[in-house]
Amino acid sequence: MAQPVIFFDGVCNLCNAAVQFIIKHDKAAVFKLAALQSAAAAQLLQSLPIPGDAANSILLLEDGKLYARSTAALRIARHLRGGWKLLYVFILVPAFLRDAVYKLVARNRYRIWGKQDSCMVPAPELQHRFLS
Repeated sequence: MAQPVIFFDGVCNLCNAAVQFIIKHDKAAVFKLAALQSAAAAQLLQSLPIPGDAANSILLLEDGKLYARSTAALRIARHLRGGWKLLYVFILVPAFLRDAVYKLVARNRYRIWGKQDSCMVPAPELQHRFLS
């Protein structure tokens, strides 16, 4: 797939807010989106080395390579409109430091932001952005 795909936890309120943020700042529609719980995600990820904590991480499939956690988030940010692309400078911080913060938030995301009973259903005008 030529277009980068973002995989996210479809029942996580924080993750869904992040997806809405990405859609708002990705006016060029660089990214396709898929909930980790979807059949599309299962199919695309089946032959890739998935991190053990994939359910607790945002994943980015870009140019045939899978990125996770803070690296995925930073690679996404560099494609967004406005000053968000400047966040990519944090790629210079060693991944183990970036990911320590990422994992702390990921472990507590349901407790702080809550979760839904099922994956979000995109509005009709956004369905073309999601893989089904």
